[in-house]
Formats: sequence, structure tokens, C-alpha cells
Amino acid sequence: MGKLTYAFAGPLWRHGSGWQFISVPAQMSAEIRRLLQNEEEGWGRLKAVAQIGDTSWKTAIWFDTKQQTYLLPVKKEIREKNKIENGQTVSVSLFL
Repeated sequence: MGKLTYAFAGPLWRHGSGWQFISVPAQMSAEIRRLLQNEEEGWGRLKAVAQIGDTSWKTAIWFDTKQQTYLLPVKKEIREKNKIENGQTVSVSLFL
């Protein structure tokens, strides 16, 4: 972890099943995929550490072939701690 660091902002959105995500920007996702695709596990899963505000956590980003972007899942605990609501634009640091 920590070989590459990315910072971006994007809206929190809810998938139909209830999972909530922030999409990594397309150009950034393309670069990450080009550099680290060989480190992906099943279903395009790539281990990461994410940080929102002062809260950091171990997680994974998942490559969505339909959107051609990685998706960062944001757990309820993280959303509540940072008072993040669906649709809100959130600044994220991502360490890969």
C-alpha cells in the first residue's frame, strides 16, 4: 500500500441494493488500471486505503466495466462519522 496516492472529489451515490459509493474519476481510473491491473484480485478488486477528512480505513476499490471507473464503497460507519449524505460531494484521498 501507499505506492501511489490520488486525491479527488465526487458525489456519494447509492446503488439499488443499498451500497453507497464514490466513483473514482474516469481519467484517474484509467491510469490506475493501466498501472495496477496486474494487482487486481477477482472482479477487478484492488486493495486500498481511503481517507475522508481525518478518517482513514482499509478497503478496496472495484472496477466497474460499465462505467469504466473504480468504485469506492463508503461504509455506514464512515458516512456517519463524517456526516456524509447521499448526493454530497466528498473529497477523498486514495492510497494504493
